[in-house]
Amino acid sequence: MAQDNKRPRGKDTIDANLKRVYDETLQEDVPDRFKDLLAQLKAQDSGKQNGGDASK
Repeated sequence: MAQDNKRPRGKDTIDANLKRVYDETLQEDVPDRFKDLLAQLKAQDSGKQNGGDASK
């Protein structure tokens, strides 16, 4: 009956694996394509703020 208060071992393993995968994902670099898209959006936004139309 001592195990009634504890989480099943399988859940602990699942929790540990999910945490590991999440931590690994946080450590991944942002893909270059995504960085390029962000730079394009930033350039368009700054062009609009300066009165120009960066979409042409």
